[in-house]
Amino acid sequence: MVYHNEYRTFEPDQESMIITFRENQVLMGQDETGSRFPQYRELSLGDGEIQYLFAIDEQKYFLWMTSESVVKEGYEYVPVGGFREMKPRHAAFVAVTAYQLFRWYADNRFCGRCAQTMLKDDKERMLYCPRCGNIIYPRIAPAVIVGVVDGDRLIMTKYAGREYNRYALVAGFTEIGESLEQTVEREVMEEVGLRVKNIRYYKSQPWSMSGTLLSGFFAELDGNDEITMDEEELSEAAWFHRNEITIQDDTISLTREMIMAFKAGLF
Repeated sequence: MVYHNEYRTFEPDQESMIITFRENQVLMGQDETGSRFPQYRELSLGDGEIQYLFAIDEQKYFLWMTSESVVKEGYEYVPVGGFREMKPRHAAFVAVTAYQLFRWYADNRFCGRCAQTMLKDDKERMLYCPRCGNIIYPRIAPAVIVGVVDGDRLIMTKYAGREYNRYALVAGFTEIGESLEQTVEREVMEEVGLRVKNIRYYKSQPWSMSGTLLSGFFAELDGNDEITMDEEELSEAAWFHRNEITIQDDTISLTREMIMAFKAGLF
């Protein structure tokens, strides 16, 4: 399937999919293929704004921003955070990508410089202030995921104080004035107290739940292997041999893909 994110000013047709949110919940239904969104012909769009988002293959998706709670037989509001279990996979992608744009539009209704109401541009995905000329694009925050390796061992972690309690890797956001490689070194030192070398880029992934562009790296241990864990960030951090890793690929997260790549001996 092909994701078309070119900005357009389309109007919805009867077959267009409508994405609407109530805080952190998205309106969805179920059919024989899995999760689905309502089509334009199924809804009576009242108060609110309709905004073209993107297309997947020929299917167009629109955001309906409204204060109304939609009541429609066969549909219900479900937590966007449950996207990991949504099938088919492209429905999960639609839900979280639309959610990122929903939050961007909602958080930037007014100019942060002069408080004037922001307007939508008709040529690109941009909001602008007609009074002072301030321009706002969708927020994308760079972050890194790091597979810290030492021969046949990999550091896996668990976050502290989060609902997500599965194994992950060292990760964190890039700070002002930092390169991605410097972020790798800093985050590893802050979270597990180790130095690394031979930092190698793996691949990237958009992660819309946090408005993030994730860059995955593998890095080798440099020196002492004793972990000093940041207990405010992590509840667990430990070395695991390849044959001790029992988790399976979830076909979703870059973190899980990197763990599986290490388990398979690719790094």
